[in-house]
Amino acid sequence: MGNTPRVEFYFDPICPWCWMTSRWAQEVSEARGFSIVWNPISLKIINEGNSDDSHAEHHAAGHRFGRVVEAARVAAGEGAEGDAVVGKLYTEIGTRVHPGGRMDVEEILAESLAAVGLDAGLAAAADSDESDEQLRANTTHALDIAGPDVGVPIISIDGVAFFGPVVSPAPTGDMALKLWDGIAAAASVPGFYELKRGRTVGPQFG
Repeated sequence: MGNTPRVEFYFDPICPWCWMTSRWAQEVSEARGFSIVWNPISLKIINEGNSDDSHAEHHAAGHRFGRVVEAARVAAGEGAEGDAVVGKLYTEIGTRVHPGGRMDVEEILAESLAAVGLDAGLAAAADSDESDEQLRANTTHALDIAGPDVGVPIISIDGVAFFGPVVSPAPTGDMALKLWDGIAAAASVPGFYELKRGRTVGPQFG
């Protein structure tokens, strides 16, 4: 892998584990000088047909957030500008939902769009299916490159994709860089599929 890897991060704004991983990835990107291509996907789409609907309300909220994030990308244009807007908007939404502990979707969207300097009218995308085709395409692509039976986050480094890492709390400083190097090295090994241990803690945001 080169010094400036191409990194893509697939996220659903509602997932707390995804949020912590995204903060870790963002810190590493700033320290190492690479950018991240942020792509919203949908846990609601991933779980279509799942008989367990205990998370249905959260998945629906995540889908509404994702619709607005995708609409913001389209409004900002293709390339780096659109990617930057997605990353900034995800940060604003996620900060309110996860460390902030909020679920008032309309208010969160209004505040987040304003914080990024985006048109307040983009919030209407939450209740429109206009972004759904692209959200489904993003979700399908993420599962295609990472393999079956995974959720979020999904990270692709120079075309090698994997689910995770799942961390709590998100590592910072030298530990963040150490984890990145280890994950990138493991992902680069052909035939490497899984390394896992049981979770003993919940999401820790601070």
